[in-house]
Amino acid sequence: MKGLVMARTAVILAVGLAASAAVYAAAEQQSAPAAPLAAPTQRMSLSQMQGYLPKGSAPDSLLLDPAPPAAGSAAQARDEEGARLALAQRGSPRWEQAKIDADLFTPNATGSFSCAAGVPISPDKTPKLNALLRKLGPDLAMAVYPTKRKYQRQRPFMVNGQPTCTPESEDSLRRDGSYPSGHSAIGYGWGLVLAEIVPDRAGQLVARGRAFGDSRRVCNVHWLSDIEEGRVVATAVIARVHAEAAFRTDVEAARAEVAALRAKSPAMDCARETAAFASD
Repeated sequence: MKGLVMARTAVILAVGLAASAAVYAAAEQQSAPAAPLAAPTQRMSLSQMQGYLPKGSAPDSLLLDPAPPAAGSAAQARDEEGARLALAQRGSPRWEQAKIDADLFTPNATGSFSCAAGVPISPDKTPKLNALLRKLGPDLAMAVYPTKRKYQRQRPFMVNGQPTCTPESEDSLRRDGSYPSGHSAIGYGWGLVLAEIVPDRAGQLVARGRAFGDSRRVCNVHWLSDIEEGRVVATAVIARVHAEAAFRTDVEAARAEVAALRAKSPAMDCARETAAFASD
């Protein structure tokens, strides 16, 4: 599947970084003090959390995303092939990684990017970075909902009748449109912001954000096009959020925090994650 999405991902990344830089440069230079950031409780709805963007100011996903692939189209056939390949990975190390990447709510969620960043990311080790990513989560997740609500696309497991890697979530997923993927928007958006904070590992971090979203295809809960359009929404949100002084202040604080931690050369055990992605 890597060959199917490599070119599109490269375009999305290039546009996203260029747009982010333009908005950042145009934003006011004087940063206002950031409000304290609180991590969410374990199953707190993302819609109940306060992000960086004022209500109603997120980019409209209906302007960004085309209609989902039509039945019988070549694009839908591509999605079905992606789902078939995902089912073949059931029980593999990559399938187990998809279970880990499904987590958005526990304290471990932001830690999924630790190996890519080269430092342990957690509420204890990097509280400022963790809080930044948590606060950004609602902006990324909720931005996909205009498109989700309009199309209410069925998810792969609802069509192919095969299990997902998170059976405990299937009932709620049935009530939530598949297109585009909020998980993909969050993962890709986190990867883009982390690439700013740890620029010498930008490639690893954006790739990890891409893989975080693709875990939803492996999990049998999203089609490939759902994931790709989630990245498009994330790109627009990250460009927009740079106009917020509180976000820029928090990025600088997180960058200093990570630099101090990296100076201590913390040990990282990434063998399991490396093996999981090598099997993809």
